[in-house]
Amino acid sequence: LICRGQNGKIRETKLCFVAVAADSGSLEMKPSSYPILLEMMEVANGTRCAEQILSYGEVEKVLIGGVLTMLTLITICGNLLVVISVCFVKKLRQPSNYLIVSLALADLSIALAVMPFVSITDLIGGRWIFGKFFCNVFIAMDVMCCTASIMTLCVISIDRYLGITRPLTYPVRQNGWCMAKMVLSVWLLSASITLPPLFGWAQNVNDDRVCLISLDFGYTIYSTAVAFYIPMTVMLVMYYRIYRAAKLSAAKHTITGFPQHAEVDCVTVAIKLQREVEVCARLPRLLRGVGKRNSDRRNISIFKREQKAAATLGIVVGAFTVCWLPFFLLSTARPFICGTECSCVPLWVERTLLWLGYANSLINPFIYAFFNRDLRTTYRSLLSCRYRNINRRLSAAGMHEALRLVERPEVVVSG
Repeated sequence: LICRGQNGKIRETKLCFVAVAADSGSLEMKPSSYPILLEMMEVANGTRCAEQILSYGEVEKVLIGGVLTMLTLITICGNLLVVISVCFVKKLRQPSNYLIVSLALADLSIALAVMPFVSITDLIGGRWIFGKFFCNVFIAMDVMCCTASIMTLCVISIDRYLGITRPLTYPVRQNGWCMAKMVLSVWLLSASITLPPLFGWAQNVNDDRVCLISLDFGYTIYSTAVAFYIPMTVMLVMYYRIYRAAKLSAAKHTITGFPQHAEVDCVTVAIKLQREVEVCARLPRLLRGVGKRNSDRRNISIFKREQKAAATLGIVVGAFTVCWLPFFLLSTARPFICGTECSCVPLWVERTLLWLGYANSLINPFIYAFFNRDLRTTYRSLLSCRYRNINRRLSAAGMHEALRLVERPEVVVSG
């Protein structure tokens, strides 16, 4: 192979010349694009995977670098806010939020230990420049952190389901030690997926140009099932059960004293309608009665909690599926399409789906803050540098909400 720049110097450039044999037996110089030349050089050197290396212009590098840097910084800031909020605000420092902290730490680890190296690799066209040893370390960190994030979302869905379906017994079991063991189990299981390539079961595709997770058939099925398909199935089942519980609660949630209509004559219907009007007129006084007031408010509280849990988990599951499903479908199919030696999928497709998955780590903190008033208040206080009296403001906001419900009780009626 002969590669010369247009000025005659031998160097790598976008426009090179390849020596090919002409019919007369002499060598003829023909232009060749840079990626094709790299592939030919890879084959000549005997590497396992001659992946095409992309070449970007200056404008493309600036745009790609700006977008990837912005995604990384927003992910860092959002998850750091969650960790600081829960660790330093007394009202948020409760066992039920340990899983939220674990999720934020997993997403923060992705942003700090994975995204920068992927960004640099993408900016230079996909070529791995950090060496063979660090390639295995990088893949292990990537797999462990992403799996921990996904599995924590799965455990959160189970926790929300148990909190809704067992409101009396589950809070007793939801202590700090129990939640800590759940978090530890998630991280240990996530770490177990990274071990096989490090101990010889399935070697990563790792040479001077390519750093790719193992494409072994058995390992691919095992890793994608544990890291994605099983957690996604559990999350979908939990969401369906919470949604069904909320729907049944909405159908059965009635205020005692409201008569039901029956198919009778018009006079009877009119009399019953008049009685219902009288009941509605007396409803505020009835709700202020001691026994009835406590019962109705408890039912309303349970109903609202079920509705909120269903809405929150629905958005979490939807965002998770949209972000990660395309990437894992590609990862599962790739060994069966391309073989176990290299990837035949266009590099830009792999990178786009990978960054779509990373985007899930960016949006998780904002999803939970959207449905959690205390987190929103803490975010605003931290971002506006009002660090003092955060706990007092949260307590005052909670007291104001309780007084508002006492003065204006919300009633949900279904016939």
